[in-house]
Amino acid sequence: MENSLNIKPDIKISVNQTFGIDSNMEIEAFSKKNDYVPELDKNYIFDRDTTLAILSGFAFNKRVLVQGYHGTGKSTHIEQVAARLNWPCVRINLDSHVSRIDLIGKDAITLKDGKQITEFKEGILPWAIQNSIALVFDEYDAGRPDVMFVIQRVLEADGNFTLLDKNKVIKQNKFFRLFATTNTVGLGDTTGLYHGTQQINQGQMDRWNIVSTLNYLSLEKEMEIVLAKNKNLNNSKGKEKISNMIKVASLTRKGFIAGDISTVMSPRTVLHWVENSDIFKDVGYAFRVTFLNKCDEVEKNIISEYYQRCFGEELPESMINIQS
Repeated sequence: MENSLNIKPDIKISVNQTFGIDSNMEIEAFSKKNDYVPELDKNYIFDRDTTLAILSGFAFNKRVLVQGYHGTGKSTHIEQVAARLNWPCVRINLDSHVSRIDLIGKDAITLKDGKQITEFKEGILPWAIQNSIALVFDEYDAGRPDVMFVIQRVLEADGNFTLLDKNKVIKQNKFFRLFATTNTVGLGDTTGLYHGTQQINQGQMDRWNIVSTLNYLSLEKEMEIVLAKNKNLNNSKGKEKISNMIKVASLTRKGFIAGDISTVMSPRTVLHWVENSDIFKDVGYAFRVTFLNKCDEVEKNIISEYYQRCFGEELPESMINIQS
């Protein structure tokens, strides 16, 4: 990583005006956007408690962990706060393929003055620490143990990072911020829903200053989001259709939590369903291509029953496509 983002916030924004939250808080922010600032979604609806937790992370350099079920929009929430602050933000998915070397860096052969030389190339973590970056670790509870111990070094707000490979101690930039999202709360997966997640040791969990839980939205809030992006449906017929769609999504979430199905409809999937139903002029067909085709064959009967309960009609048999 070579781009330097050693920049300082130069404005303050009102939490009340920017996020619609009843608060007198003012947050330091950047007046200019750069390539690392997430795209702004003007219609994004913020959850009050989660937003305040994330804002505290930005304002007071707190380490914030956002926990919740798949599809609740944990990472998007952090990104949309960062977008309004023009705060550079980088996401890393901590799947099993991310190694210690990926985070720290490694020796690499480069050309210098026409000669091949070996020099150390810093990874994402040393680069982020030295810059005004909000670093977000997605799927934090799926990280490998060796990777987790590397991260533990920077969880302290003033924790320096030692690059053993270079005998160098890196000090944290004053405006470096650290966030993470997780499906579990560090105790491992007791539900069987999230294979591959690990227990997080207590010493590491204690270093997260704030833990916020983001649940699925209420029907009213989700309706608000869909209507904000589909203003042509803001009428009685359109609202009824969207309401039924969200009810189907809600049933998939309850089924997912209960362990009945393994695929869940996120608010984003609902938005895609609405858009596709407008394209195909057929709610049932749009449901098939947006969600049903992604589901396990043995679960399609359950999911088609969710659709029938909410819309009062069965999906055509060809859509279910169950092999006997």
